[in-house]
Amino acid sequence: MRILYLIILIVAGLVAYVRFAPTDIARWHQVPEVTAPGDTEGPGSFLAVRRINAPAADVLGRVEQRALATPRTRLLAGSVAEGMITFQTRSLLWGFPDHTTVAVQGDLLVIYGRLRFGQSDMGVNKARVESWLETLAPLTEPL
Repeated sequence: MRILYLIILIVAGLVAYVRFAPTDIARWHQVPEVTAPGDTEGPGSFLAVRRINAPAADVLGRVEQRALATPRTRLLAGSVAEGMITFQTRSLLWGFPDHTTVAVQGDLLVIYGRLRFGQSDMGVNKARVESWLETLAPLTEPL
């Protein structure tokens, strides 16, 4: 019975750590420099770059509205006026945080979603970024 209690205590500790670990905003509030449209999938991350055909503020404003309508998503840093916004989205069950940063570089919209803990996000960052891009279709050029 002690082993069961120990396992429960360890799992509860891990869940608490994932939920309450502090976030280093400077680490997550950044995107890579890009030069052309395209998608790049990495371990636990997804980078989408699209050419915009509307003012940057309009595009970022639309992204902000869409992101904040996504369940369990909150604004972490930045603003439309700053030209870069970072959001945190937590998984439903365990509360694992994913960070998605959106910026405009010239005439390119950069959306960079990545996990904070672990090695694989099981495609959730790609799915989230692609769903945001669907909303932005009138303001961006397709690949």
